[in-house]
Amino acid sequence: MINQLEQHIEALIFASEQSISSSEIQTILQNTFNTDLAVEEIDKHIDRIESKYSQEDLAIGLFRLNNGFQFLSKATYYPVINQLQIHRSKKKLSQAALETLAIIAYREPITKLEVEQIRGVNCDYSIRMLLEKELIIILGKSDALGKPILYGTSPLFLDHFGIHSKADLPKLKEIVSEENFIGNSEE
Repeated sequence: MINQLEQHIEALIFASEQSISSSEIQTILQNTFNTDLAVEEIDKHIDRIESKYSQEDLAIGLFRLNNGFQFLSKATYYPVINQLQIHRSKKKLSQAALETLAIIAYREPITKLEVEQIRGVNCDYSIRMLLEKELIIILGKSDALGKPILYGTSPLFLDHFGIHSKADLPKLKEIVSEENFIGNSEE
C-alpha cells in the first residue's frame, strides 16, 4: 500500500496543467510505486479531496472537467482573477482567433477551407496560433480532393473555457438572435 495515497493524488491533480483523469492517476501511481490500485479506490480519495476543498474559507476547489479533475479558483474570486487576466492580456485571443475557434468548436471535424468559407477571410494565422496555444488539434485528413487536414478542439480547449464537455457549449439557437437575420422572418 502507498503511504499518503491521498496526498499523492492531490499533488498530481495540483501539478497537472490540464484536467487529469482517475485512470491517468492510477497509471502514474502504479508506475511510480509498482503496485496495483483500483480506480474506485482513487475515486474514493478524490471524493475526500473534493470535500476538503469545498470549504468556504478556501479560494480554490477541486472541479470535474473534461472527464478529469483540476484545481481551480472558486467563482467568488473571478473578478480579481479577471483583473489578472486583463493585466496579462498578451496571451489574449484576438477576435479573429475567437471566431475561428468558435467555428471549429461547433463544426468539428472541419477543414481550413470550410472555416474560411464561413468566415469569408483567410484563416492561416488564426489556425496556426490556435494550434500553438494547443486549443485545437489535427484530427486527421479528409477524404475530399487534396486530402485537407481536419481540425477539432483539444482537451485544453475544454479546460481553458471551464466546461466539462462540448455538450456544455451554448446551443446556437440560444446565442443567435432574430435581429441578426436579413429579411422578414414571418414569411
